[in-house]
Amino acid sequence: MKFSTRTTYGIRAMIRLARNSGQGAMPLSYISESENISLGYLERLFSKLMAVKLVVSEKGAAGGYKLSKSPKKINLYDIVSALEGKLSLFHCISGEKELSCKRGCECGASTVLTKVQVAIKNTLRKIKLSELI
Repeated sequence: MKFSTRTTYGIRAMIRLARNSGQGAMPLSYISESENISLGYLERLFSKLMAVKLVVSEKGAAGGYKLSKSPKKINLYDIVSALEGKLSLFHCISGEKELSCKRGCECGASTVLTKVQVAIKNTLRKIKLSELI
């Protein structure tokens, strides 16, 4: 399993915002420069993060982006699912435990794959952004 650079860069950018939490908005150009991520790419990421209300934007000279809530209330699952979409790690499992195998079977693999998927999602939910700063 491999998450895309979208997730890696998104987490890095969110950590940067979390470090600045409570100090006002941060320009995307600053995040771009400090994290060595292209500004255009960050704009697309932040569009997704804004859509799920993890970040908010502020206009004006001191504008930029900031977290919409405390870093203690944002978990990695929130970020990953915002950037990757519905987190379904295996083609035969959708959602948490719903089997969507085209074969319509209850094979031994589906049981273990479901356990792995649930464990990964639960782990991501337990890790708070505040723990990464």
